[in-house]
Order: sequence, then structure tokens, then C-alpha cells
Amino acid sequence: MKWRGYYCLGLLGAACAGADALPPKAPAVEPEITADTLYETGKELFDALAPDEVKEQFEFPDRRQWDELVTHLQAALDGDSPAALAQYEPEARAALAALRLVPGSEEYVGWLEERLDYIEAAKEMGRRPRPRPPAALVGQYIPELDLWLRRMQTRARPAGADKYAARLLPLFVAGGVPGPLVWLAEVESGFNPAARSPAGARGLFQLMPATARELGLRTLLPDERTDPVKSAQAAAQLLRTLHAKFADWPLALAAYNAGAGRVQRTLDQRRGRTFADIADDLPLETRLYVPKVLAVLQVRAGVALAGAPRR
Repeated sequence: MKWRGYYCLGLLGAACAGADALPPKAPAVEPEITADTLYETGKELFDALAPDEVKEQFEFPDRRQWDELVTHLQAALDGDSPAALAQYEPEARAALAALRLVPGSEEYVGWLEERLDYIEAAKEMGRRPRPRPPAALVGQYIPELDLWLRRMQTRARPAGADKYAARLLPLFVAGGVPGPLVWLAEVESGFNPAARSPAGARGLFQLMPATARELGLRTLLPDERTDPVKSAQAAAQLLRTLHAKFADWPLALAAYNAGAGRVQRTLDQRRGRTFADIADDLPLETRLYVPKVLAVLQVRAGVALAGAPRR
């Protein structure tokens, strides 16, 4: 079915209020991103921007197909089954190839690339049993860290990463967190200050609107999340707060991704103390996110904030 390769364009284009091809509006309050908005704006972008050769190969889904795919993909990311996520690899690859051909979609390419990375990692998880850590490493063991270290060893740094890391690292140090955590931006945005997600996150550190405002950033006219300096200062503030709460960097990173409330409730329910204690009860995306960030820090900056892969 030729529409399957293009369903993510609607998902990724929905927050594109600033795209040149669509008339800009200046709402008095930040609009809520709903399923209807995602679908309608995505279809508008496809109709207005997709080249003829792309339209010959791909067809925008009807609303029923759209709803089913978006629901299933999000459920897989929020769920606990690597196999359920891995099954979306063909659609994700086709959608990414098509997305790269549409003018104005650059802000969303990174989001889909990151999800495809999770899909590939989920496939690896499904091909092998999870290793058991040696008894001496149980307290510091990070599930799937070995997987991400292998994946990151040969991966090129994102364009502009070294420039931004050098510029923003002192801001993290001044904000009271380890400077190498600036490499969190590789996982969040590929070091693209304009990066967006369909859920409304934006900037180098993919701050959601409400979170950004709590951290003192404006999100409209201008959206300060796209300012590398202000975004970095806000991210450092949030990371410092999360680490103060959990006194553990893997748990703080889990909270950055899944929310502090979710992490705390899971710790309480499992009577856990470490990320490894609760990883299986967190969303699959978070289970993949935490070791990936730690692997990026280790490969890019030579820093092991926590954790040990299985030897």
C-alpha cells in the first residue's frame, strides 16, 4: 500500500506553524496540538509541498488509516515490547526517505531519525536475551548500555555538534551539572536548534511548552527554546533539579524523558533504588533513552556518569 511510507509526514508536519508554505498566524495563546490538528496540517503540507514525483510514489492516508497508525506507533513507544516497536521499521524508513524530499520538513527529520534508531535497537533487543550483570556490578548496571555503546562507536558526530558542545558546556557547568551532559542534545535533537517533535517539544534539548515556561522561557514570539544559550540554561536547570530529587543520573535522565512523577511512582511501587530496578516498568522509549544518553556521553566525551555494560 503506497500510503504507508508517508503517514509520518502528517505526524511530523503538524506543529509546523512557521513553515513558509503556510500562512503564519499569531494566536493569543499557544494552540493545543490535537489529533485533528496533526492530521489536517500534515495533509496540507503534503498537498502543498510534496514534489510530484513523491506524490506518484506515496499517497496520504485516509483518516482511519492515519488514526490506526499513529495510535499503534505511540502505543509501541509507550509500551514494553521491543517487537511491537520493531514492526514499524518499514514504514519508518519509507516515511523518512519521503520526508527528506519535502521542503520545510527539515525540523522534523531528526525526530523520525531518532525513532528509527529506537526501532533498530528494539530489533537488537529482540534477537538476544538480556544479559545478566555480574553480581559485583548489579548496583551500577544499566540495561542495554552495551547495545548502545556498540551502536555509537562508529557513528559520526552530528553536524555542528562540536561547535555547540564547546559553546554550551560552560553553561551546564555554571548551572551546576556536569558539562558533558551537553551531549544530551545529540539524542534530543541531533544538535539542531530548530528541531521539533509532533508532541510540541522544540529546540536543542526538546523542551515541552509547559516545562519551558516553568523554567522561565518564552514559547511564543519569540520561542526561546530555539535559542541555544537559553535552551541550554533551562535544560541544565531542569537536570539539576531532577538530580537533586533522585540523587542518581540514570534516574534523572529517565525523569527527563518520562517525567519525574512517573519515575517516582515506579520506584515506590517496585521499592527500587536504581534505574535497573525499574527499567522494565518504564516505557520502552525511556528504557532505550537512558542507556543511549549514557553511551553518547561515554563515546563523545569519554565520561561515564554511571553504569557499566556487561563484560
